[in-house]
Amino acid sequence: MDMLLFQLEKNGEKPLYDQLYSGIKEAIITKKITVGEKLPSKRKLADFLNISQTTIEIAYAQLLAEGYIISKSRVGYFVEDIDELPYIQQDTSMLLKEQPRKKTYAIDFNPGSIDIDAFPFQTWRKYAKELFDDASKELLLTGEPQGELALRTEIANYLYQSRGVVCSPEQIVIGSGTEQLLPMILRLFSEDTCFALENPGYPTVHRMFLQHKRQVCPIAVDDEGILIHELEKTAANVVYITPSHQFPTGAVLSATRRAQALNWAAQSPSRYIIEDDYDSEFRYTGKPIPALQALDRNEKVIYMSTFTKSLMPSLRVAYFVLPPKLLTTYNDVFNYYSSTVPRFDQHIVANFMRDGHFSKHLNRMRKVYRKKHEKLTTILENYSTQIKITGEQAGMHILLNVQHELSEQQLQHSANDAGIGIYPLSAYRLDENTTTQAQFLLGFGGIPVHKIESSIEKLMNCWAIQTKQPSSSRFK
Repeated sequence: MDMLLFQLEKNGEKPLYDQLYSGIKEAIITKKITVGEKLPSKRKLADFLNISQTTIEIAYAQLLAEGYIISKSRVGYFVEDIDELPYIQQDTSMLLKEQPRKKTYAIDFNPGSIDIDAFPFQTWRKYAKELFDDASKELLLTGEPQGELALRTEIANYLYQSRGVVCSPEQIVIGSGTEQLLPMILRLFSEDTCFALENPGYPTVHRMFLQHKRQVCPIAVDDEGILIHELEKTAANVVYITPSHQFPTGAVLSATRRAQALNWAAQSPSRYIIEDDYDSEFRYTGKPIPALQALDRNEKVIYMSTFTKSLMPSLRVAYFVLPPKLLTTYNDVFNYYSSTVPRFDQHIVANFMRDGHFSKHLNRMRKVYRKKHEKLTTILENYSTQIKITGEQAGMHILLNVQHELSEQQLQHSANDAGIGIYPLSAYRLDENTTTQAQFLLGFGGIPVHKIESSIEKLMNCWAIQTKQPSSSRFK
């Protein structure tokens, strides 16, 4: 019986039967007790360990239920061959690798950050409290597959007023972010469809296309947006673009190229444009540019947007607007789908928009980001001998072109070592083409306005870039 001589803590927090069960199980797994070996009777083991037979009975019953031992009538309990068990619980603490934590920086120019200090918590809390009441108990049930009609109606109204997009609520599909919606759009097209993507562009989008085994054609971008004449040379039938504020360069698709893109799509029934209008709410120079979908007369544009920048990234509410021709296909393919966004969240957003708070919030945030943008660009002007900025007309990031003896990678490492997060343009390229010019995305949304100047100064200091002298000429 030495094999079952366990150190039982009779005054411990763990029950005696659990301690005994765990001890026997561990002995079986580690082969300290061999297969086929008979276990002591409940009476003998109880006497030996000075515990009750009931404790032994419970421990044996659990081992029996999990398949570690078998019971032979009038004979006793025997160790089972655990190699034949479908599953053996083991200590996985040594097997699992700890996932690396996302690095944090004292100063972070992340282009995806927003100003969290200006969020209208009090108003949002009011709408949340109103919904969590007996009067809203029907929201506990499954809602409409394309999303709540109330939210789709508010989105349709907002798009018409702000972006010139004409659509009905029936054309809108709500989902939990681009990562969920874009694969749905891909399934509306045949598997042999070739997709054109902006280069540089969203790495996540590129990754999603590849994961779904779709053929991808990278198309270069210049200061007027995607090169349509390069698109025309490819076999692509669908192109994914960010025309209002190209990500990551910040270029705005020119009027000429908008017309060219729409003409390209109109040339074939199978051609479509996916327009990702991710941050069009924030434009700082000139008049707002209508969405590409607003200019479309042939129903060739699939419009996409999200509340990530306008409200908060954690909300996970995005949507797309399907042309009527694709709506039938969507209903056939996704007739069994349910909306992935909680109904309560959808109604909070809908009520927030219905009562005009969304428009007020956007107006307030435009002022906040415009102030940050103006301060940022003014400060960077002092370093124009080595720094040039582009993509500054809209959005919450600019593109920083750096003239320096160090490479882009070296400059990034230097900044990171100084506790500054900065994001090289090369990380967003979809091919192996590289440039000698060091370029970085400089997000300003998440940096308090009073810290912008000191943040830029620290960045320039770690790169050993001095302010320009009065006699210095502009960097071209």
